[in-house]
Amino acid sequence: MAIPIRKPAEIEKLRKANVVVAKTLNYLAKECKPGVSLQEIDRMGEEYIRSLGARPSFKGLYGFPAAVCTSVNEVIIHGIPTEYCLQEGDIIGLDIGTEVDGWYGDAALTVGVGKISKQDEALIQIAKDTLYFAIEIIRAGMRFKELSFEIEKYIKARGYQPLHGFCGHGIGKKPHEEPEIPNYLEHGSPKSGPKIKEGMVFCLEPMICQKLGTPKILEDKWSVVSEDGLRGSHYEHTVAIIGGRAEILSKED
Repeated sequence: MAIPIRKPAEIEKLRKANVVVAKTLNYLAKECKPGVSLQEIDRMGEEYIRSLGARPSFKGLYGFPAAVCTSVNEVIIHGIPTEYCLQEGDIIGLDIGTEVDGWYGDAALTVGVGKISKQDEALIQIAKDTLYFAIEIIRAGMRFKELSFEIEKYIKARGYQPLHGFCGHGIGKKPHEEPEIPNYLEHGSPKSGPKIKEGMVFCLEPMICQKLGTPKILEDKWSVVSEDGLRGSHYEHTVAIIGGRAEILSKED
């Protein structure tokens, strides 16, 4: 497994692409109101990304038809924008990728539409809390499997389950690079496998299920739900290892 080590100048190029992601997510989160269609959100997102001098990297990636993944309620990730109009009480995950000068950015968040239930507030919060917990504990020298193990323990201790079969990932000159970073320990000991090193850049993305982590892909061949049929949530940041710690690249300047 060859996990790239990025020079400081390369990390700054990745930061540029990720700042566009952060700005677009923050812009779209405010537009997720009752009556707004998923296709409108996608259109607004693509226009905004392009206005900032970036390209929406998800559009056409592996055949995905849109610029923004819009995952509503039971859909946890990879939701395709449709004519569906958001309703009060919905929750929606927004996942965006960008490319600037050959370097990629990627991040996601989940928001409520209007007033949402306490149960859904907690569901969104666990995804966000897990992401920031993971970012906080990362140290150069830690193994990726150890990170996955700690993420899994954190999610389960809060009474939820990580979605299986999907994971965080490296990012750089391609939208998906080595390593794969599941939100659960897979294959072997936490003390095995590659170590996190200075200059590595990768995406962490907790994907949260309520009862079962078993994934099911819907008929559109993209939307991923849990076999429990319940709502899920998703948060993601791109981070770089700088000074031995994880620094978030996907945030506004």
